[in-house]
Amino acid sequence: MDFNSLMEICLHQLTLSGVNDSQKVIVLSQGAERLDYADAFLAAGQRLGARMYHLRLPAPVQGSGAWAVGATGLAANADAVEALKQADMVVDLIFLLFSPEQMAIQAAGVRILTAVEPAPLLARLLPTTELRERVEIGAHYLAKAKTMHITSRHGTDVTYKIGSYPTISEYGYTDTPGRWDHWPAAFVFTGAADDGVDGTIVLAPGDVLLPFNTYVREPVVYTIENGWVTDIRGGLEAELIKSYMGEFKDPRGMGMSHVGWGLDHRAQWHGLTQFGGGMGMELRSFYGNVMFSTGPNNELGGPNDTACHLDIPMRGCSLFLDGEPMVLDGDIAVKEMKAA
Repeated sequence: MDFNSLMEICLHQLTLSGVNDSQKVIVLSQGAERLDYADAFLAAGQRLGARMYHLRLPAPVQGSGAWAVGATGLAANADAVEALKQADMVVDLIFLLFSPEQMAIQAAGVRILTAVEPAPLLARLLPTTELRERVEIGAHYLAKAKTMHITSRHGTDVTYKIGSYPTISEYGYTDTPGRWDHWPAAFVFTGAADDGVDGTIVLAPGDVLLPFNTYVREPVVYTIENGWVTDIRGGLEAELIKSYMGEFKDPRGMGMSHVGWGLDHRAQWHGLTQFGGGMGMELRSFYGNVMFSTGPNNELGGPNDTACHLDIPMRGCSLFLDGEPMVLDGDIAVKEMKAA
């Protein structure tokens, strides 16, 4: 994408995020990664009159990367963290999610936007106020529920006891102090009580394994008891999942993490075939997907901060809150949440 086009979509983003001439915005990058994004955000912020700064960390050590969940170059740089805490907004181009440093910056009242997906995807899935409204309606339903029941024709039948942890909404921009969001994104999620997930989840062909950025080709059966995965069975994908999780040598990776559903009608299930190098945000957001995760729940305030994390968006599922359908066979069931 040429610089002017990239700057224009960053201008759209910062405008929705409430950036103005009274604010200080810091763009955080590392090494040579996404320097074009940094320049575009800096130029867009200047157009809005904001005080713009670029904090650039050294390149990560070889072998680390975006999916070194919770580990960032800020961990050994307290001065940089303190500098970021003085901003009104931080644009995160390195992926701070699940890190103690992100939580400390948010606790200081700084809003954070993560932007690490390919530029064409950022342009196609520009955030909108209409999408935010539908996501917030979903969050309203989720926040007042006590149970979530997920089923599918492939055999999924699992119940989450919810209400212990907050409901999180992601709609791709952030204009509220202390709030984090990810561009692009359009989904709602929460976590169950630590011992509150029981049942069976069956991954079917076409479901997505993140961070592998691959589609499931043959069924994978998860058995969950008291909030923990006790068995994973299937073919190649099941072996891949177990091998990946085993590398962390952390049994907490078998804990059940967040769960929710996607609401962006523009997001495409076949997005993996178009955008290599991204982190799968389009797959997390596509309309009517039901996504469950394993591993850390510290983003929700829970005790599990393991680095072993998988997100798995599933197609064709039904999701019920206290018996009321939110998603039916992969389609949004609540009129107010439906795309126009």
